[in-house]
Amino acid sequence: MSKLYLITGFLGAGKTTFLKNFINELSDFRLHLIINEFGKEGVDGEILRELGTVLDEINNGSIFCSCRLDKFEEVLGKALSGKPDIIIVEASGLSNPMNVRKILNQKDKFSDVEYMGSICLIDARQFLKVYETAVVIKKQLAVSDLVLINKTDLASKEQIEEIKGIVKMHRPGAGVHTTTYGRIESSWLNPAAPADRQPEEPILQSADITLKKYLLRLKPGQAPGKLQKFVEMFLDDTYRVKGFVEADGEIYLVDCVGSIYKAEKFEGKPEHINDLVVLSGNGLPVRKSLRKAMEWYPEIVEEIKK
Repeated sequence: MSKLYLITGFLGAGKTTFLKNFINELSDFRLHLIINEFGKEGVDGEILRELGTVLDEINNGSIFCSCRLDKFEEVLGKALSGKPDIIIVEASGLSNPMNVRKILNQKDKFSDVEYMGSICLIDARQFLKVYETAVVIKKQLAVSDLVLINKTDLASKEQIEEIKGIVKMHRPGAGVHTTTYGRIESSWLNPAAPADRQPEEPILQSADITLKKYLLRLKPGQAPGKLQKFVEMFLDDTYRVKGFVEADGEIYLVDCVGSIYKAEKFEGKPEHINDLVVLSGNGLPVRKSLRKAMEWYPEIVEEIKK
């Protein structure tokens, strides 16, 4: 029997950093990671691969959507064949995970899985801003069994208390803890067995039509300062901008949440370089601001794909 934890949380909540800490807490067990990213090119998998844990990636859509469900079941079956002690599934920040129990309760396929519940990460700094526009946040909270309000050092006490109130309204039975840098304490997991109250949804889900997704293929050899100015022109109209970029002979991980630009040197050798995934939603004029940024900096983007 393999125990399975589902990790959810909206874009930029700190799931990758949390996973590094979570894996350290479980270092005495044989682990298998399944990483889901909405874009075609995975970024989190490249970052987590350095941990040396067995890892599979499912890209280009939510694993709980009908378009990717078969792939998820295939990868989960493969993971179970290795008989790991624990399987950790990191869902895309745009995933609607409300049918996770129905999927795992298919006894003919997954009788060897013991579902340990869903751990939901919340970005204390951004949560109140995106809560009204991103429907999946409510759905992620609805199935959560343990909620970690992350990045509390960047939010006020009043913001944190308001977030706690929203969480308790959506999921009264869930454990709630505040943290920074994705830290977790093993004692928080003790009561994290799946709560009884779980909303029901059909097992097949369609894609979220409110989502706006673009892939920017950049020309090589960008200047870091110019790249930052380019991205900042449309950053306010996005949920997330993420990807590996070559600039001045170095590889950078561009990882932007909300209006904050962030780019750090990356020591590994990612498979996909100079691809930026841009994710946005209804009410955010990202197409218009992207077009303006490309007019101002025509030398940066080689191709744009939806």
